Parts: sequence; structure tokens; C-alpha cells
Amino acid sequence: MTQEKILVIDDEKATLKMFRLFLDVYGFDILTAESGEEGLDVFERERPDIVLTDIKMPGMDGIEVLQEIKRRSPATEVIVITGHGDMDLAIQALNLDAADFINKPIQRQSLEQGLSRARERLKLAKSRQNEVRTRPHGRALVVEIQGSVSSHSEPYLREAYAKAKEAGSGRMVLHFDPNTSVNGAGIAILTQLVLESEKDGMEIVMAGLSENFRKVFGIVGLSRMVQIFDTLDQACA
Repeated sequence: MTQEKILVIDDEKATLKMFRLFLDVYGFDILTAESGEEGLDVFERERPDIVLTDIKMPGMDGIEVLQEIKRRSPATEVIVITGHGDMDLAIQALNLDAADFINKPIQRQSLEQGLSRARERLKLAKSRQNEVRTRPHGRALVVEIQGSVSSHSEPYLREAYAKAKEAGSGRMVLHFDPNTSVNGAGIAILTQLVLESEKDGMEIVMAGLSENFRKVFGIVGLSRMVQIFDTLDQACA
């Protein structure tokens, strides 16, 4: 069985060594590079499915690496490594379709969650089926969301919204799978739906969001516009 390739780009040798120790446990074929420029050379040669890149590096930084990899291979999942307090950079990276961000110093749990989300996105990218599904729940319409909420999600989310409106649902529950990622275009679409729901007299609430995206929704103001619950049962109550 072919090993899954992962590329780690970081200018600190100690960090690369630590990643080798962590990632070896998961059975990856691990590639490393000590600069953005070297990372792109390795990427072009090896074409890994997942790339982890530090944001702050001399020369080409992580944002530039992310943009170039997405230009060459939009399906490649890129996780950026940020420092604590670098939320602006993290949001900028998500707007450029990064799969996720993890903070330094690296915690095993954060790394596992980031890898899990990236792998799930890869899996769903190969089969973009059932990313947005709807089902009635009492007077509410539950919209199950997986994968990545981005510009490609808009027609599916609008179709779900139309169903809720047509059925006279008083509440639409956006239920996110724990591995769901939301980029800037996805946030804009969700915000627009919330604004439209206020005019249409329908309530939109959310459940199941990961802690990272709760923080992001708080920063961009979306969490002030909707109620966010921990579980689907709470959201439907």
C-alpha cells in the first residue's frame, strides 16, 4: 500500500525534527524543507497530498507558499503553522483556502485535529457528494454540513435555505461535522443567509462547530448574529 505523502516546511530544524517524530506515528511518507523556496521545489517533485507550512519564515513566507501551492494544485490541503496571537494571519490563510491552522508550540491534539480535517477534505474532494444534506426535525430543518464550506457550497446552501423557507420551517439548524472547514467565501455566504433569514422571519442557528472556527466566527462577528450550540439536540430543542 502506498504511503500518504506529507511535506513540512519550517526554517527551524528542531521543529522539523519534532514533526518527524509526531508524523511517523501516523505512517506518513514525511518530506521536509527549510524554506518556502525549497518547499516548492520538493512539492513540484513529490506532489504530496498535505503540506504543513510555517507562516513566518525568511524569504518566501507561509502565505506565499500557500498561494503558490493552491495555484499549482488546488486540491492539495495546506495547514499553516502560526504563533499564538497570530489570528489575523490565520484568517488570511483560511481566506486563501488553507485547510486549518495550528499554533506553536505544537500540541499533539491540535496536530491530530488538523490532519483529520485535511484528510477528510481530501476524501470529500474526491467525491463531492452529500456535503450538504437536509432533513426535517420537528419544525426545524437540519442542514448537515461536511468538508469545506466555500464558494462551491453556495448553491447547496441556498437550495437548503429555499427548502426551509418553502416548508415554513421556523428554524434552520446548520449542523457542522467536527472536521468541517470554512474559508472566507464560506463565511460570506453564511453571513448573507443569516441576513436574509432575518428578513424572511426564519431563525438560523449552528451546532457542532470546532473550537477553531468558533473563534474565527467570533472574530468576524458571525457568532453575534446567530446562536451557536454544542450539540444538535440543544440546537433543535
